[in-house]
Amino acid sequence: MPVNLHGRSLLTLKDFAPEEIRYLLDLAADYKRLKRAGVYPQRLKHKNIALIFEKPSTRTRCAFVTACYDEGAHPEYLGKNDIQMGKKESIPDTARVLGRMFDGIEFRGFSQTVVEQLAQWAGVPVWNGLTDADHPTQALADLLTIEEQLGPVRGKKLVYVGDGRNNVSNALLIASMKMGMHYTVSAPESLMPAKELQVWAAGVARQTDAVLQLERNPHVAVRDADAIYTDVWVSMGEESQPGIRERIESLRPYQVNGKLMAATARATIFLHCLPAHHSDGVHDLEVTEEVFESAASKVFDEAENRLHTIKAVMAATLA
Repeated sequence: MPVNLHGRSLLTLKDFAPEEIRYLLDLAADYKRLKRAGVYPQRLKHKNIALIFEKPSTRTRCAFVTACYDEGAHPEYLGKNDIQMGKKESIPDTARVLGRMFDGIEFRGFSQTVVEQLAQWAGVPVWNGLTDADHPTQALADLLTIEEQLGPVRGKKLVYVGDGRNNVSNALLIASMKMGMHYTVSAPESLMPAKELQVWAAGVARQTDAVLQLERNPHVAVRDADAIYTDVWVSMGEESQPGIRERIESLRPYQVNGKLMAATARATIFLHCLPAHHSDGVHDLEVTEEVFESAASKVFDEAENRLHTIKAVMAATLA
């Protein structure tokens, strides 16, 4: 059955069937080949795209802007001080105004509720560029990177080490369950995925043959891993929250270093959504310089793939 995503929003990959995610990955791979060949289909010519950023970004902003220009669209960056959304104007009102002027809206910010309200009221596709709860465009780029390096994602073992209840881990968990992967989270008990997400995952896994495993010991968790993934231990906006120092100390045993990579007992790639805290080995947090700069590290392939997967999402839902 042909996949038709025209007019759809991407708020979370929970809303997408495995065959729809497969379609986006295949389309992104095609776009990547075309760009490297210097071919630009311009499927979004004369489209206007609003880019709402409550949180700053390197990869998300650059990927959306470049994708727009490559495909003939016009991007309009709207920072938190550029519009009145949530201040002098309600989110539904802002959504309806933007929906009359733009063909699609990207939102990167704090609350999942905000991106859901935008999609409810705008009347045009809305894409989640990151919220505190989810990061679906990142997960698509991660899946594409794994396939490029290791082949089809189905059955692959992806191990996330660190803060297992943050937005990136949530998005990877959702994507893994949808695509029939083995997803392991290794974290302190207090930083494991939310119970309701675990329940949702169990239901999906029965349909896709995926596996969700929670393992507090990182050296046990990474055995036979095809890919090890980590993220910063303190997410954007959490820096001043109470208990941050205690969280960092609880995560120190979960640093991705040479010893942990060796514990997989196989050739394993390393992934990170970036930005990463890595240095000379003295001030490393979630990953050491040794691993970050190793041949196993595919973090910059991953960063580039944000462009191609975002281009696929916009084209599939707008063109």
